[in-house]
Amino acid sequence: MPVDVILGLQWGDEGKGKIVDLLSKDYPIIARFQGGPNAGHTIIIKGKKFVLRQIPSGVIRDKVINVIGNGVVLDPIVLKQEIENLEANGIELKSRLLISRKANLILPTHRLLDKFYESRSDESKIGSTLKGIGPAYQDKTGRFGVRIGEICMPDFDKHYQSVKELHLKLLKALGCEETIDDKEWFEALEYVKKLKLIDAEYYINEALKEGKNILAEGAQGTLLDIDFGTYPYVTSSNTITASACIGLGIAPGQIRTVYGVFKAYITRVGGGPFPTELFDATGDYICETGHEFGSVTGRKRRCGWLDLEALNYAIMINGVNKLIMMKADVLNELETINICTGYTSSGAEKHFSGLSFGETIHPVYKELEGWKCSLAEVNNASDFPQKLQEYIKFIESHSEVKIAVVSTGPERDESVFI
Repeated sequence: MPVDVILGLQWGDEGKGKIVDLLSKDYPIIARFQGGPNAGHTIIIKGKKFVLRQIPSGVIRDKVINVIGNGVVLDPIVLKQEIENLEANGIELKSRLLISRKANLILPTHRLLDKFYESRSDESKIGSTLKGIGPAYQDKTGRFGVRIGEICMPDFDKHYQSVKELHLKLLKALGCEETIDDKEWFEALEYVKKLKLIDAEYYINEALKEGKNILAEGAQGTLLDIDFGTYPYVTSSNTITASACIGLGIAPGQIRTVYGVFKAYITRVGGGPFPTELFDATGDYICETGHEFGSVTGRKRRCGWLDLEALNYAIMINGVNKLIMMKADVLNELETINICTGYTSSGAEKHFSGLSFGETIHPVYKELEGWKCSLAEVNNASDFPQKLQEYIKFIESHSEVKIAVVSTGPERDESVFI
């Protein structure tokens, strides 16, 4: 059987966790393929909120196997906390969690490096979550990262200490004299040793041969991709469909459906360009109504109108063939809703790619009427208010991709399939 991929099409925070949980009833295996503990995939079931940072979002379904792929950078302290929190809520996990031996570890010194880099002048801040993710990926590509499969090897301590000393020398040379206490990190590492470490690429490909459906779950969003996002205000990994192949060890031909998740508006956290950002009462209303505060950092998110130029860019480079629209209910009370259909600069049309090169652009808007009613009791697409149907059709006509699901609230069952 082929692999289906689910990923975000904006600057993250699209609501992927809810959708992975919703779809996971049809997949015996959910596999995270990139990112680290900067992710905050939120699932709400009967009022109970679960925030997952490294563990795949299929964990709530009691028969689903959850795989952390080699493309992930893993913090053992965060992983231990995640598992203990889930177990405290009655979710048995250890027998259903598999971790790639090739996943790289986030070391205590990675967090310190992240903190130091982000403490530079305001002009150079990129909005890091300070979880050590960027420095961990730097070490991985520099070929002296520490892989989780090494923790059971006899020379692990020697390798760890050599990398630690290198980091401390670098920090000292940069003027940082702060020290670290890695006792908690080693305690968490002993906990992780008791989990199931596997060669994930073999496990996943064998599962495909056996005819099992696999859902590959991405973190962050397309516009934060290290290559194709609004560089340098991006994350430290590739967040697009192609990354699922690298982060899990699967061939490109194995991928079938690509689900692209987006909000009915758009948000971002931290610095970087944001053409449709709102600085008025409407922006404040969307932020408050949509509870737009980071599930990991608590930071207030910047809010703006839906950007179809950016959405179409994300659809193009991901090969999206099914769209999923989140948080339609947040716009319930608005009289009018704007949608950005493109950009101009000095009278000429511009593409999304220009944002990475500091171009000054102006969004072009289409104004639509709002639907001005609650979606709380809507269970079928045919019962959507007319103006919401028009909003959906407008997006579909400009993106040339059908919207398969519309989320009408935070709960799992507040989702309407079209």
